Amino acid sequence: MTRAENLITTVSTKGQVILPKTVCQRREWKAGTRLIVEKTPDGVLLRQAPAFALTQADDVFSTLPFNGEPKTLEEMEAGILAEARRSHDRD
Repeated sequence: MTRAENLITTVSTKGQVILPKTVCQRREWKAGTRLIVEKTPDGVLLRQAPAFALTQADDVFSTLPFNGEPKTLEEMEAGILAEARRSHDRD
């Protein structure tokens, strides 16, 4: 869609706006897509909302308590390899 291509839509009595089909197709926005509405100096910007809320590492890792000595990189790699072999043998 070029700058010169003006598409018009109407705000309903409920405050709803239907986006032109070409806009949705180009952005690959299907029915149910969540959009962020952002005010800008030029008007309103619509951006697709992320699938998952942003988190901080502490929000996740703090729920995984571990008591003991930290594992070395070699120990972690050996554990991953052992689990992959165990999982593969199970199939």
